[in-house]
Amino acid sequence: MRDKGLITTGLVIFLGLVTFPFWYAKASGETAAAPRRVLPTNAKECVLPVEQMRAQHPKLLMDWRQLRVRDDVQNYTAPDGRTYSISLTGTCLKQCHTNKAEFCDRCHNYEAVQGPYCMDCHVDPRLAARVVAWRTE
Repeated sequence: MRDKGLITTGLVIFLGLVTFPFWYAKASGETAAAPRRVLPTNAKECVLPVEQMRAQHPKLLMDWRQLRVRDDVQNYTAPDGRTYSISLTGTCLKQCHTNKAEFCDRCHNYEAVQGPYCMDCHVDPRLAARVVAWRTE
């Protein structure tokens, strides 16, 4: 029990070091402002209502991938009856959100999340063509 003071001191120092970034940011007033949303200029409505898209777009994209790749479904019918081609680059990034860096990447970087790995190839048409060529060999 003679080490009680050392243990307490060590814990205080440890907690101070671990929480230092939070206290520093609070004291300096630095906060990372959320990125400003860049809304599409050429489309007025999305596949789903705006609030649903904000909350559920990752699930929608993964569902689209499942439908297109595994089930060979070509089109998606939205709840309001409109039909869309199931294509990230052909529908979302071509018709509405034409600048991936401004729309997708800014929020993903701010939230420190990655998009689906299929975007690694299929957003860049040159890489997508290579993947298609590789699969047909």
